[in-house]
Amino acid sequence: MPRIGIIDNTLMWGAFRQGLRELGYVEGRNIAFEYREAEGVPERLAQAAAELARVPVDVIAVFGTPASRAAKQATATVPIVAISVGDPVRAGIVASLARPGGNITGNTILGPDISPKRLQLIKEVIPSVVRVAFLWNPDNASNVAILEELQLAAPKLRMKALSVPVRNATDFDGAFAAMMKERPQALLMTNDPLHQRHIGRIVDFLMKHRLPGIFQTRENVVAGGFMSYGASLPELFRSGALYVHKILQGTKPADLPVEQPRIFELVINLKTAKALGITVPQSMLMRADEVIE
Repeated sequence: MPRIGIIDNTLMWGAFRQGLRELGYVEGRNIAFEYREAEGVPERLAQAAAELARVPVDVIAVFGTPASRAAKQATATVPIVAISVGDPVRAGIVASLARPGGNITGNTILGPDISPKRLQLIKEVIPSVVRVAFLWNPDNASNVAILEELQLAAPKLRMKALSVPVRNATDFDGAFAAMMKERPQALLMTNDPLHQRHIGRIVDFLMKHRLPGIFQTRENVVAGGFMSYGASLPELFRSGALYVHKILQGTKPADLPVEQPRIFELVINLKTAKALGITVPQSMLMRADEVIE
């Protein structure tokens, strides 16, 4: 029976397991899972990946850049499927999207490429916004790439990107306090797994200080965020399940190109907009794939 190793099993992995069920896998009958928790902490990610490699498992499935890098460093032989990586090439996870090489493949959420578009969306909805805080994790190589892209794009839109680094849960209070001294008018957030674990806390802070937040995924808007633009996270996890299936059928990870998202969705929480005192232009509402009221 093939064994799949998963690091940091959160609700998002439900779409992954559903994808495997649709491909004919039934837990306990023809597939088994090994879970290790790391809570996004770099040292624990390395330990979790090393433990899964020793079990051993047939495939290690990971979410996000930090876990993907930890898995790659832990083993050069066990196949790895990396899900929702911001920029796998710049992060050193694969050689190229078309030819990943080695024992790792998966899909990308295109974080650095799409982030400037989110700045444009903020400007369209709230033309007066100049200072945009960017919440990022210095331990996430894809976040570093996003910061670089935002710092290049912001001046072209007559905006300024304010760096708000948070690498662990104890950093939030200090980072938010320092951020508010810079008087931000909006906040941009990534899909960093560590930050996603604290999304409720982040959304509550934004609502308390009446700051509109723009996110990468719909799930954050459902949780109370203002707006999101990006790939569908459940689709990325289902795609990861298909790659696991192909590897279990004998395909080598090096022969599976890193998949890029084909569809990007714009989601707006109108209830949050009203609470923040924001009037969303009708043209923007008509462009939205989903409006939450």
